[in-house]
Amino acid sequence: MSEPVSETARGRFADYGRPRRVDGGLRARSTRGAIGRSWWSRRFLEVLESFALGTRLTRGRSYARAGQVVSLDIAPGMVSAVVQGSRAQPYQVRIALSPFPAALWSRIENELAAQAFFSARLLAGDLPAELEELFAAAGGPLFPAGIDELVQHCSCPDFAVPCKHLAATFYLLAEAFDADPLQLLHWRGRARAELLDRLRALRAAAGGTDDAAAGAVAGDRPSTTDDAAAPAPAGPAADTVDVPAVGAARAVAGLPPAPLAEAVDRFWLPPVPLPDRPPSLATGPDLLLRQLGPPAPAIGGPGLVERLRRAYRALGGS
Repeated sequence: MSEPVSETARGRFADYGRPRRVDGGLRARSTRGAIGRSWWSRRFLEVLESFALGTRLTRGRSYARAGQVVSLDIAPGMVSAVVQGSRAQPYQVRIALSPFPAALWSRIENELAAQAFFSARLLAGDLPAELEELFAAAGGPLFPAGIDELVQHCSCPDFAVPCKHLAATFYLLAEAFDADPLQLLHWRGRARAELLDRLRALRAAAGGTDDAAAGAVAGDRPSTTDDAAAPAPAGPAADTVDVPAVGAARAVAGLPPAPLAEAVDRFWLPPVPLPDRPPSLATGPDLLLRQLGPPAPAIGGPGLVERLRRAYRALGGS
């Protein structure tokens, strides 16, 4: 028999009910199934869901799809949102994640700029899957490793953390990362314009400052009479320019040259071993059960969950 509800608790939750409808709210693009299309948004939600937050994520997903999030703002180290619940006054939501310090960002930017692959993908507004490993190797994991790394606050009276308003913000945040992946790096402390400017500057410095490199960046231009009449520079610099190796050239710089006849059978193989792909998140076989609420009595109630959990664990260990 349940305990009687106190007057204090009744007054605290008396105005709870269906959430108030929001005109022009931010609505998740996904109307059913999983939220998150890109590898980085799915990875972000995998980390979140691995914390076994139960049905709060399910209710938050419903809020996100119903358009209950009024606004969402991403700043270095802080995500702020306004979420409309059942009360007249919307709730203020904050999710804090410590941004990387300047020294760590400098190290990451040098690693990114040293490989044309990363620079090109980031300049195109894309995050290659190998980026997660690069960040981890530099000492700055791209995604939070534990729930304790996130400081979460919602002005609603619910004691649960995250509440459904926080969970809705998490799902809309994942879709914001889908639309603009550099927002994930912005949350970690580096704005888009600043990051891309730094990568361009580092790439330009690594490529030298000679006129040929500058012309390649600006695009080929026709020669003029002045160009033809200009004398060629004298001295050793006229023949060679000391440019540090970057990207693939850095990996193969120390390898001895191989005759073509000896390299034909290895033409499609990498000259050096490729790095392993980032490991996938290890989760228990009963993760889905932990995200769902208890089944209705008509189909077995809580006992069904325990039977399914034992079955999942047996199948997962076989």
